[in-house]
Amino acid sequence: MVLTTPLLSALAERFGPVDVVVTPAAAGLLQGHPALGAVISYDKRGREAGWAGLWRMGAVLRKRRYARAYLPHRSWRSAALALLARVPERTGFADSPAAITYTTRVPRAQAGHEVERLLALAGSSARTAPPVSLGLTVEDEAAADRWLADRGIAPGFTAIAPGSIWGTKRWPHYPALVAALESAVVVVGGDGDAALAEEVVAAAPDRVWSAAGELSLRTSAALIRRARVLVTNDSAPLHLATAVGTPLVAIFGPTVPEQGFGPRGAGDLTLGHPGLACRPCSDHGPRVCPLGHHRCMRELPVETVVEATAMVAAAEERRAIRPRH
Repeated sequence: MVLTTPLLSALAERFGPVDVVVTPAAAGLLQGHPALGAVISYDKRGREAGWAGLWRMGAVLRKRRYARAYLPHRSWRSAALALLARVPERTGFADSPAAITYTTRVPRAQAGHEVERLLALAGSSARTAPPVSLGLTVEDEAAADRWLADRGIAPGFTAIAPGSIWGTKRWPHYPALVAALESAVVVVGGDGDAALAEEVVAAAPDRVWSAAGELSLRTSAALIRRARVLVTNDSAPLHLATAVGTPLVAIFGPTVPEQGFGPRGAGDLTLGHPGLACRPCSDHGPRVCPLGHHRCMRELPVETVVEATAMVAAAEERRAIRPRH
């Protein structure tokens, strides 16, 4: 969803504010974005699950009488919503299983970043691409400041995101990493990352704090904005850092940046195990290593990540002070 924001901005420049249909989790993240009109929450796995829920949401959209729909999500469900809403112009990717239902089919590039792939739906190019962005509010920024102030943490700390819903995307050496760092560290993540975050905190409890499960996605993004560097797996915090302009060190194991979901900042670094013929092993990263060894993550040395973190942090310190508010 975060990587879709340049597409939303490009469409808004052409047509005015864009309405979006998103999951409840993404709805809160997008509220307040300047490109958006209505943010319509579609709980496809909850109260609006199944055909009945799909029909009800289609009826909601039909009442809005949309002239056109853009379908970056290549699913039959999204295509069915556009049909049920009776939207006359429906633009999506030609390789979608539901492409037969679109009135305009756009080729989806196999190479390049996902941002540029999505922008193709609007006919935009990388040269004119709006940035990845979030509509963070004053309240979001203040909540992050309060959380840090309550713990006596000054801006310029190192942020760590050790979690991922995909087990093989988790680099296992974050505790050793924070033990080797000298700066204050804040661990970010969701509710499901809380136990993992406590393991990281235990490695240096005098200067490491966990925000995992304590903050909303928006407040987490505002907190990441105050870090001098984020060290993360190939997971959601990577894209939050991209949106708020925080430089990062991204660790890739079962996936690779060439799949289109890597960092975009000029000072960002990506790390991965070189020379493994089994990489990448999937589009998303399986829950367990298909070959049973997980070498792509286990064998990436702590020293390599420490060095990369120091390089990115030093480059950030040499830059002019970046506005944070």
